[in-house]
Order: sequence, then C-alpha cells, then structure tokens
Amino acid sequence: MKTIILRWADPGRDFELLAAWFSMIEDEQSTEASLREYYEKNQERIIQRIAEDENGERLGFYWAVRNKAEPDQMSISIFVKPDQRGRGLGRQLYEDLLQAMQTAGAKQLRVSVSDSCPEDRAFAEHRGFTEKRHHFGMELDLDMFDDRPYDEVIEQLKSEGFQFTSMAELGNTQEAQRKLYALNDSANATTPGAEGEHPWASFEDFQQSVCGSKWYKPHGQMVVIDTSTDAWAAMSAITRFEGTDYAYNLFTGVDLSYRGRKLGQAVKVIALRYAREVLKVHTVRTHHNMKNLPMIAIDRKLGYTMLPGTFLMEKMLD
Repeated sequence: MKTIILRWADPGRDFELLAAWFSMIEDEQSTEASLREYYEKNQERIIQRIAEDENGERLGFYWAVRNKAEPDQMSISIFVKPDQRGRGLGRQLYEDLLQAMQTAGAKQLRVSVSDSCPEDRAFAEHRGFTEKRHHFGMELDLDMFDDRPYDEVIEQLKSEGFQFTSMAELGNTQEAQRKLYALNDSANATTPGAEGEHPWASFEDFQQSVCGSKWYKPHGQMVVIDTSTDAWAAMSAITRFEGTDYAYNLFTGVDLSYRGRKLGQAVKVIALRYAREVLKVHTVRTHHNMKNLPMIAIDRKLGYTMLPGTFLMEKMLD
C-alpha cells in the first residue's frame, strides 16, 4: 500500500478539487467560491483532512461539521477517488476521523450515503451506522408545467385574507427576517419525519447562514401572511446556486395551524413562477424525506418526477 499522508486541506491549494469531489458525493453542484465562503463562516466547527501519497497526489478526504443546535452531533463526509477504492484508504480516513471525533467530544455521527450505491451503505453499516431517514430528490420540467389551473386557488386564498408577498417586498428587514426564521424553524421541526429537530440554533444562526449567504434571494423568499391576524402562515424559498442551470426549492412550509388549506401548493406555484420568469431556468429541483407525504403529494400533483436520493445514517459514540 502507498504511503498516505493526512493533512489539513488548504483553501488556496485544495478547495477547487474538494468542491469537485463534493459535487460528486452530493446531489448539488459545489464551487470553490461557495466552499470557501462556507469554510470561512464555519471554520471553528469543521474538522477536515485531505489524503495524499508520497508524490503529492490527492486521493481523498474527510470533512466533519459540528451541529450548532446539537453540539454533540457531527455530520461527516468521506471520499476516496474511484480508482483508489478497495485499497484501504477509506478505512484509514475513517479511523483517523473517528479518533478526531472522540477527541472533539462528539457523541453522535451522521453521514449521508447515496441510495443508488450499496457499497457506500455497506461501508457505513460495517462501522456501526444505522439508517435514520431516507431522502430523495424531485425535479420539475418548467417548460411542461402549466400553472394556470392554480390561479383559482390563489385568488380564493387572497379573498380569504391571505397576502402573497416576498421578503424583498417586505424590505428584508431584521423584523421580517425574525418572522421568516420563526415560520421556517417551526415548519421544519413539524414536518413529517423531522422528529422535532430544529435546523438552526438561533435566529442569529439563521440570519448568518441563510440571510447572509450569497444564494439568499429576498425576491425568491415567498411568504403568505394572514392579514386578519398578521400571522405568517406559509413560505416557499427558491434560488439558483452559482454554477447551476436549474433552480432549487430549498423549503416549502406551512405553519401547523394553517395546514390543509392549500397554502403550500399556492405559495410553491408562485415560487415556481419566479424561477421561470426571473431566474430564467427550465428545471427546478427539491428534496424530501420519505415520510413527508403531504408535500410529496403536492409535488407529484405539480408534475415533479423522482430522482435518486440518500440515506441519512447515524452512529452513537461511546
């Protein structure tokens, strides 16, 4: 076996390659600029190593991020170049990562593996990981999408006192961002299959990681407000990531007390119109966990088709 050196990945030297590798193991395109931005904002939560041989050829890496909301939890990624697999490098990377996680005081590890790659799942299961959730992608051809049948639903909701607006129209103020966070956080936590988990540790975390990101588009953050109470009832967030030719629907959520009134499909249709008319794309993608049957039903009705997905697997550490 080659002599393998594990070292810190240097942003200036290695992030272009790491972004390409992340694009291979994740379902979304990653760029050097976006990876650098993320690393600069979250460096204190990240533990990472890149593997290279005695000739300086980079062969793989691992990357672990501490969860802000659950500090004992780390999300990990391990990658080995396809032509280097089956030679023990993945095991070496995992053993070094495991030691680093124990030193960092982690109690729980999470990893996402492709549901179309049984070898990756077997690698995780052999090391004590078990499935927690199954996520899959969905894709909509906007050229084939006929949004006209939803005009009646939207107009009916407007007549009932619901205002369809966006963060841009609301000024994207801090007050509006706080309300967006509250709706986003509660809707996420009460999504079927989410098991009450919160995606952000605080409003400040949300403001930095969402509102402060380059992909955040106030015009693409659609909001529905109940004008009779000023309550924020529903939202749908859509963007176009750098380097992609499609839009991505990050999240569509409805407050628990407003579900069952067609607000989810209505606000999502408005987000899809924005993607077609403003973002100028022909395709929209999104992801769901398998238990989120109401939103899956909405997307099937809209015309989305399924894409490959991932298993979220976890392991408790002693």
